[in-house]
Amino acid sequence: MIAIDNILVSDEVVQEHFVCDLNKCKGGCCVDGDAGAPLEKEELAYIQEVYEHVKPYLPEEAVKEIERQGLYVYDREFGWVTPTINSQICVYGLTDANGIVKCGIEQAYLDGKVSWKKPISCHLFPVKVSKSSDGELDLVNYEPREDLCSAACKLGNKLKVPAYVFLKESLTRKFGHEFYEALDAVAKEHFSDAKK
Repeated sequence: MIAIDNILVSDEVVQEHFVCDLNKCKGGCCVDGDAGAPLEKEELAYIQEVYEHVKPYLPEEAVKEIERQGLYVYDREFGWVTPTINSQICVYGLTDANGIVKCGIEQAYLDGKVSWKKPISCHLFPVKVSKSSDGELDLVNYEPREDLCSAACKLGNKLKVPAYVFLKESLTRKFGHEFYEALDAVAKEHFSDAKK
């Protein structure tokens, strides 16, 4: 376990290799799960702010589902989450010509329509962040899906890219530049693959 201020990072985040392989998994993390993408409370306002710009990117079925369920829903187990269509694909997901599910919010961001990229839980995947029971610590764990992420684990191993390096942008977005620099320094000092 790596402790940086009030953040505890599991060793797997720096030891395990991971690089998304969308041609193999087809963006399955936007489809497969027990609920939609977990949302932080402040992200509810971001979704309200960007929705009209994101809406043109979404399939008609998704727009209808959002009109029926709302921009986000509350799940007893996971808290605020994005709605899904038939408990499967996230309403903000769209499928490209190659059958790869991508994020409509991120597409609007890449096209310069909005300044918010996507929910941080999506951006950080396969790393999940939770709070300690007393609410004092952020717990950062590496949790890829066994079947869905097997291609990403293989590609990461082939390229020798630690998960935290692959997730540099999202980890920095979540915890800040100083946190990432500290994590990188610890990884390079104590974990051999991070030195490469």
